[in-house]
Amino acid sequence: MAGAAGCFRQAGIESPQREARLLMSLASGLTTSQLILRGHMATPDDVRETFDRMVGQREARVPFQHIAGTTSFFGLDFISDARALVPRADSEAVVEAALRLLPDSPGLEIADLGTGSGCLLIALLVTRPDISGTGVEADGAAASLAAENIAQHGLEIRAKLAVQPWSEWSGWGSVDLLISNPPYIRTEVVASLDPEVRLYDPDAALDGGADGLDAYRELAGLSQARLKPGTPVVFEIGYDQQGDVRAILAAAGLTDIGSAKDLGGNDRVVWARQPIG
Repeated sequence: MAGAAGCFRQAGIESPQREARLLMSLASGLTTSQLILRGHMATPDDVRETFDRMVGQREARVPFQHIAGTTSFFGLDFISDARALVPRADSEAVVEAALRLLPDSPGLEIADLGTGSGCLLIALLVTRPDISGTGVEADGAAASLAAENIAQHGLEIRAKLAVQPWSEWSGWGSVDLLISNPPYIRTEVVASLDPEVRLYDPDAALDGGADGLDAYRELAGLSQARLKPGTPVVFEIGYDQQGDVRAILAAAGLTDIGSAKDLGGNDRVVWARQPIG
C-alpha cells in the first residue's frame, strides 16, 4: 500500500495513505482494522491484481466512487458511475431543507428536476414513505442510472421517471414541492475543476453558463408560470450564489425566500414559494 500511496501523492490526490487503505479494503473485502491485523501476511495474487488495477484507475483520477461502483448519501447506498454526478454530502442540505418545507400530509407529489443519479428524490421518498415523486432527466444515460437506484431502493411504485427536458415536462402543476440541483458552475471555471469532476462528471450537469445562473433563470420563470399556488421550490446553489439566486427568484415573483448552509458552512440551498394569491 505504501507504493500506491506514493503514486497517489505524485498524482496530487489528497490523503493518499487513506485512499490506498480504502482501495485495499475494497479489493480484499476486509475492513481497515482487519487489514492492520493481517499486515504481516502476504497478499493473495487475485487481491493484488485487483488492487493494482484499482490503483491505476485512481492514479488517473477516476473517482473512488466510480471504482467502488457505489457511494453513500443521506445514509443510503447509491450506484455511482460516469452517467451522472457523484452524490456528495453537500447536497444533503437540499434534502433537509425540502423535508422542512414539505407539508406533513400523506399522498403528496414531489419532483426532482435534473435528477441525475436520483439521490435527492430517493432520499426524500425513503424518509417520507407516504409521498410519491418524479425524477425529470433529459439525459437518457443519467435516467438509466436513476432507474437502477430507484429499483435498488424498492421505490418503483412511488417513483417515476420522465426522460425529457424539464421545460417540456407536463407535471409542474401537480407537484407539492420541487427540488433541483441544476448545473451552476461558470463556463470559464469548468476547465479548472478537479480532474475527478472535470473528466468524469457529465459536462451538462456542471456548466451553468457564463455566470453560472442560466438554469436558475429558467427554473424561476417556469416555476412562476406553472406551479400551483403555495408550492415550495428548493435549489442547490454554489457557495457564492446565494444573493444572485435570491434576486432571480424574487424577480420572478416567488416569495418566502430563504437559504441554508451545508455542513462545511458554505451557502448551499435557496428556497422560495409560488405566491398563494
